[in-house]
Amino acid sequence: MDAVSSPKNKTMHGQVFLLATAQALFQTVSVLVMTVGGLAGGQIASRPELATIPIAAMFLGTATVTFPASMWMARVGRRAGFVFGALLGVTGGILAALGVWLGVLPLLALGTFLVGAYQAFAQFYRFAASEVADEAFRPRAISLVLAGGIVAALAGPMLGRLGGPLFEPHYVGSFLLLAVVSVAGAGVLLGLRMPVPKLEAAEVGAGRSWRAIVSQPAYLVALFGAATGYGVMILAMTATPIAMVHHNHDLTAAAGVIQLHVLGMFLPSFITGSLIARFGVLRIMLAGVALFVGHVLVTLTGTGFGSFAGALVLLGVGWNFLYVGGTTLLTTTYKAAEKGRAQATNDMAIFAVGLVCSLGAGALLQAVGWQALNMLLLPWLAVAGIALIWLAYRRRHLEPAGAT
Repeated sequence: MDAVSSPKNKTMHGQVFLLATAQALFQTVSVLVMTVGGLAGGQIASRPELATIPIAAMFLGTATVTFPASMWMARVGRRAGFVFGALLGVTGGILAALGVWLGVLPLLALGTFLVGAYQAFAQFYRFAASEVADEAFRPRAISLVLAGGIVAALAGPMLGRLGGPLFEPHYVGSFLLLAVVSVAGAGVLLGLRMPVPKLEAAEVGAGRSWRAIVSQPAYLVALFGAATGYGVMILAMTATPIAMVHHNHDLTAAAGVIQLHVLGMFLPSFITGSLIARFGVLRIMLAGVALFVGHVLVTLTGTGFGSFAGALVLLGVGWNFLYVGGTTLLTTTYKAAEKGRAQATNDMAIFAVGLVCSLGAGALLQAVGWQALNMLLLPWLAVAGIALIWLAYRRRHLEPAGAT
């Protein structure tokens, strides 16, 4: 029988497609919050700088839940954890809608916190894809799952925009649609068939210590690179809809820019792996830093639709190079018995940075304005570039041949 059409391969491809579908639904929820969360918060917040609290709460939920989610799924399996995470998204959408309806910002933030918990579980979809795929299909499986975000680029802003005026006050409908999408995500994940990783729970104490893992130069650079990608992207993306409305753009225009941005985030996933294989992971991550610098420069050209759109596309592609590159580099720094701690620490740290950036976006935008906010990113990007160049120099001149 042809290997491509064997029952085993059909099952593997089907499971990867299921995970890609779940990724598309989860990312739709996340992008929806990024599109309207700041606007909904600003509608009921007592001060303008508190507008981005709902988005910050989402990242707080992700940063808080990522590590326990990883450890719990090591015992009960991916399927149970993923379905539970999606149900948290359903609850979060309902509570957020209720918070907007009642005009209670803490309740809205609690709802988006639970959406962030959903995101914490969903961050492991890409690792689940590597577990259901064989060695030959694994890189493509991870890329296909991440590429599910392309659907979210279109659906997330569209649902946020359509749900905005659906009920009064505005954005109640957006969060109710979020709950519906989360229900669909839970339904899709019921079809996931993965063995419970029994050995993983027994191996939690095996391997090197946590400190030995995270103190490796490559681990630290991988983490800092991915955290830079997420932090810079979240800071600018969170501020964008608010800045656009401030500069007399409507919600439709803001949603269009977010759509282009998310396409920039996920469309390159089809080729990023090949680019890394050809040019090396550190060069691709450096290219991501350069694209971020390009984003900052484009924001200085003005506050028209074209300036916002061009800057956010560069921001998206830069995020892709740094995030995929950082994940690839990270996988070279731990053994199988260490993956739970290594992956969870990485993702928890990344979303902690995202939390700080989303929380600070509203205050920075209010204090210094859109263009100055982006200019403040340049020193951070300079440090990221220096770290990548330092690791490249270390690998070439200081580490023994064949070292990871």
